[in-house]
Amino acid sequence: EYEYHDADGQWFRAYGNENWEFDENGLMRKRYASINDLAISAGERRIARD
Repeated sequence: EYEYHDADGQWFRAYGNENWEFDENGLMRKRYASINDLAISAGERRIARD
């Protein structure tokens, strides 16, 4: 789960599942993701940053 805002100041909460596969050099080879974005107000934020 993470939160971000767009250029217009609309906040979103993103959550879902990700599976990563790395090669022998530690570089990401594959990424499977299912992520949902939910529009939220600034007051609904759970993750506060300074």
